[in-house]
Amino acid sequence: MKNKGRLEIPRRAFVSCIPGILLGAGLLSKSAYPFGDIQEKPVLKEELTQEELKWVEQSSMAKDLSNYFGEGYSCAESLFMVSLRFLKKPEELVWVAAGFGGGMYNKDLCGFLTAGIMAIGLSSGMLNKERSEAKDHCGMQVKEYWKWWRSVSPLRCADIRTEGTSSSVCRRLGQIAAAKTEDLIKTVKG
Repeated sequence: MKNKGRLEIPRRAFVSCIPGILLGAGLLSKSAYPFGDIQEKPVLKEELTQEELKWVEQSSMAKDLSNYFGEGYSCAESLFMVSLRFLKKPEELVWVAAGFGGGMYNKDLCGFLTAGIMAIGLSSGMLNKERSEAKDHCGMQVKEYWKWWRSVSPLRCADIRTEGTSSSVCRRLGQIAAAKTEDLIKTVKG
């Protein structure tokens, strides 16, 4: 007696389909949609584009970054320091970011990414709003920063500063991260 509603495929036919199934799964895993964790690798530049240069020149945080990045402060410390100065907070709070430099000392999440998120959180805490409203606003700003970051850079230091890559890649990334962070902080403040 045959089972109705059951697909029967001869074993040999099934085994011969496996390479096609694996190839299809591999192609699907490379697509940006609907798999949100997979990121196309943005092209990292060493120099600012003309548009970025205009943006950076209008940002007090981006201009101030050069006083810290590469001057004894890590990526995370330098962006958080310029955020503290912009928000008029005590500069000794920069120690909060000390463990985030160099991708948390493990070439993981970039310090410019994590410090930008810390700065957004700090500025959100300064809002004259109920905690839940300020937290919701913070979440929206962090999502915007994250989305922007993924469009300009990989998440991890190991993918940003690969062997043979100049530190100018990080300097450029820090400048535009400072400008973006400042834009978001102004939005939070306003």
